[in-house]
Amino acid sequence: MIMIDFKPSFRLAPALPLNKKRLLLQKLTDRRCFIMQLTQKERMLLEDQKKHEEVCIRKYTEAAEKANDPELKQLYSTYAAQEQQHYQTLEQMLAGQIPQQNDQAGQGAGQGQGIQAAGAVGRQGMQSGAGSKIDEDLCNDLLMTEKYVSGTYDTAIFEFTDSRARQTLNHIQKEEQQHGEGIFKYMQAHGMYQPS
Repeated sequence: MIMIDFKPSFRLAPALPLNKKRLLLQKLTDRRCFIMQLTQKERMLLEDQKKHEEVCIRKYTEAAEKANDPELKQLYSTYAAQEQQHYQTLEQMLAGQIPQQNDQAGQGAGQGQGIQAAGAVGRQGMQSGAGSKIDEDLCNDLLMTEKYVSGTYDTAIFEFTDSRARQTLNHIQKEEQQHGEGIFKYMQAHGMYQPS
């Protein structure tokens, strides 16, 4: 029989007593995220959504540079920043964390501003005669993109097993729909989109 003298270069942490486990769990909760285990399909769906968000970030950033109407530029910049937040949320989810959503803050801070800005843009544009063909093409492209991306979130929401993950994805989807609404209102105010 061979004996090997093994001395680890690190100390194993002793098992935590129950009260320390609760304290550790409380600290994780205080960081405003929950831990989840992803299935292979959920991981694939998140990777797809992340690619969609990358496209949205790029499109809104480029549109903000190309748009003629200064207020439309601002609207696109606002949406690009929100798409970046969506991307970061998806990154966290891929790391197994579910950020805690604050619906009140999200709606007031991000979603409502874009729609209010679109209304202001519409009033401003009607007075100044803004509404070039470039702006119309950008709006059409981004409205179609938002319709598509919002639809892909439907599939992801239904495929997730964790209700908190579904709520997080639903929160992102609502913001995507509100981006579409903001673009629609701008287009309608400038005679670019007339629903029959």
